[in-house]
Amino acid sequence: MAIRRPYVRPMDGWWRRDPFFIRYMAREATAVFVVAYAAILLVSVVRLSRGEASYDAWMAGLGSGAMIAAYAALVAAFAYHTYTWFAIMPKTMPPIMIARKRLAPGVITASGILVSVLVSLALFAAVRVLAS
Repeated sequence: MAIRRPYVRPMDGWWRRDPFFIRYMAREATAVFVVAYAAILLVSVVRLSRGEASYDAWMAGLGSGAMIAAYAALVAAFAYHTYTWFAIMPKTMPPIMIARKRLAPGVITASGILVSVLVSLALFAAVRVLAS
């Protein structure tokens, strides 16, 4: 009697077979950019604790062309991450009923993005006022 080998399903490139999974993996890849920005902030705090000269040298390095390009990539990744976060929100939260009608998913997504933008602008304004 012949012994049959067990079937092993190939997993190579599983996420490239479906556009949903491509978007999912792109959204998850933005976490790398979040970690990179957190590392930049952590190094900034460490440099600040080492004194003014160390912090000023670090800030001068952050103003280079390469770092400005890195910040542009970070902003683009954060914007995509924010959009996808709010796009998922209507699928993950309980239905919101207003006058016995279910609130449209687009309204939920748009309101989340709007509130995020408004809070960011308010924080930016508060920092500008406190810094001057």
